[in-house]
Amino acid sequence: MDISHLLITLGLLFLTGLAADQLGRFTHLPRVTMLLLLGLIAGDAGFGLFNAEVISWFDTVAIVALTMVAFLLGSSLSRSNLAAHGRAILAISLSVVVVTVLLVALGLIAAGLEPGIAFLLGAIATATAPAAIADVIRQTGLTNRFTEMLKGIVAIDDAWGLLAFSLTLAMVSSTGGGHLLNGAAIEIGGAILLGGMVGLPAAYLTGRIAAGEPLQAEAIGIVFLTAGLALWLNVSFLIAGMTAGALIANVAPHHDRAFHEIEHVQWPFLILFFLLAGASLEFDRIWQVGTLSVVFICLRIVSRLVGGWIGAALVRAPREERMWYGPALLPQAGVAVGMALVAGEALPEWSSAIMALTLSATVIFELIGPPITFYCIRRVTQRSGL
Repeated sequence: MDISHLLITLGLLFLTGLAADQLGRFTHLPRVTMLLLLGLIAGDAGFGLFNAEVISWFDTVAIVALTMVAFLLGSSLSRSNLAAHGRAILAISLSVVVVTVLLVALGLIAAGLEPGIAFLLGAIATATAPAAIADVIRQTGLTNRFTEMLKGIVAIDDAWGLLAFSLTLAMVSSTGGGHLLNGAAIEIGGAILLGGMVGLPAAYLTGRIAAGEPLQAEAIGIVFLTAGLALWLNVSFLIAGMTAGALIANVAPHHDRAFHEIEHVQWPFLILFFLLAGASLEFDRIWQVGTLSVVFICLRIVSRLVGGWIGAALVRAPREERMWYGPALLPQAGVAVGMALVAGEALPEWSSAIMALTLSATVIFELIGPPITFYCIRRVTQRSGL
């Protein structure tokens, strides 16, 4: 792309982000949803204003943006937050994952799908959209028990989801089950190890910087280094970023400034991420799978509601919060698509069905999920007086 076209495109995309922010305030919709809708209108499903080269930026932008989000979510796993909510975070996140796998799988089997593909789709349904949920929380400007719990749940949710997916894929795969399990262990364990190897020196570095000194270059350097090493080592950049963030939050003497610097620079990356995500949405996938797509979407909604309520009830969360954890975790995005691609490669005979159902659900949950999360946070805050 010509440099003038590149700069014009970037300028227009960033100004579109400003417009989405203002439209979000006017319509009371999350800016995430506005960005996705604007991207959808400008993309192939709408006016086709983005060429293939611009849309090809999506993968790189997504990696950087999601690593930043994971880094910030890891900071929610601080000692103080875990001491206050750790048991509840684990219980609710596990409950949501287990109930989602079982309920979605059994429902799809009842609808006539083969058990193997049904359980794989159940595992894929566990994936959330950490970037969307984190931005909705930030946009509300609220910090209370419910938002802290949500951040903690989202921080570890994809780790549970990846484990559930890997176990399910190993069980339904006719060959190579042991290899798949080993691969999952390496991806998760390697990501945690990498996060530790980056996070500990980074915590020491932030501890050596005097209060008031600039930290932006160091913070961005940590994020890019974590993402690059994770890709090079073929481990999860989300889990690596989360681990590094958690270590810095618990070890560094004045860690808050590192996270503030990431918050200051992540929004331009998120603007590009959500606009390009919207431009990449494929609405025709919904019509390809018809009623089965509706069944899959409804089952995921019900499983989130039930799983969130069971987990919250088990840890005796306040009654005014219990029914809202599940719907607040409805957003779904790229992690689910990544799982579907892996499943399609391992089981090519089911690839088209898995991709069609996953993409159709992702389109819907990317659009309706953030407004529901926004509503849940507001509703809990009003009812509990937080």
